[in-house]
Amino acid sequence: MKINSILISQPLSGCSNAPYIKLSKNKNINIDFRSFIEVKGASSNDIRKQKINFSDFTVVLFISKKSIDHYFRLAKSMRFKVPISMRYICQTKTIAYYLQKYIIFRKRKIHIGNKSFKDILPYIQKHFREKFILPSSDILKPEIPDMLNKQNIFWKRAILYKTTSSDLSDLKHVYYDILVFFSPAEIKSLFDNFPNFDQNNIKIATFGENTLNAAYKAGLKIDIKVPTPKFPSMAMALEEYIIKN
Repeated sequence: MKINSILISQPLSGCSNAPYIKLSKNKNINIDFRSFIEVKGASSNDIRKQKINFSDFTVVLFISKKSIDHYFRLAKSMRFKVPISMRYICQTKTIAYYLQKYIIFRKRKIHIGNKSFKDILPYIQKHFREKFILPSSDILKPEIPDMLNKQNIFWKRAILYKTTSSDLSDLKHVYYDILVFFSPAEIKSLFDNFPNFDQNNIKIATFGENTLNAAYKAGLKIDIKVPTPKFPSMAMALEEYIIKN
């Protein structure tokens, strides 16, 4: 089956999608970008209903760039001046670098993991007497609270934004050879919009174990699974699949 068109279930945004643009030009393939999900920020009242007071915490655990944006947005709207003494633990370097958008980078106050959440557990254990807040969306990997509950620390989760399905009704009669998904929420959005979705000859590509499991649970046949040792990126895996087909 010759591949002529691909739909990436995320918006077109800057350099992160450069590999797909290059792939489109090199292989003469139509690649479209469309966000399958929308993010709605929580209000100050939403935070109060969760009985969250930002001033109660001394360490912020950041697991995404969006959680950084919404933490500081709400801090401003609730007139909470984040103290210089606040510590930050970031899951990855990318997240830590993004944090500099809001604070002056002080090495002693910022701890950075490598990749997964478990990489930051040593920092949490080191500062076990602190009070930790975990800003997140309404969707959170269950293993994260499980790991935190085992640390014998004071911590709370604050849901600062929610993920909802985008309206994709205009795609009802549009066909793509490959659909690419990066999160379980995007799989959910597909079926929220098209409850009777029939895969037929459409190929499905997924990034990450949670997305893969969500796709399987939805009854989809997965043709491209990323990451792998050979293909750490989706663009690389797509190129290989196109070459072989």
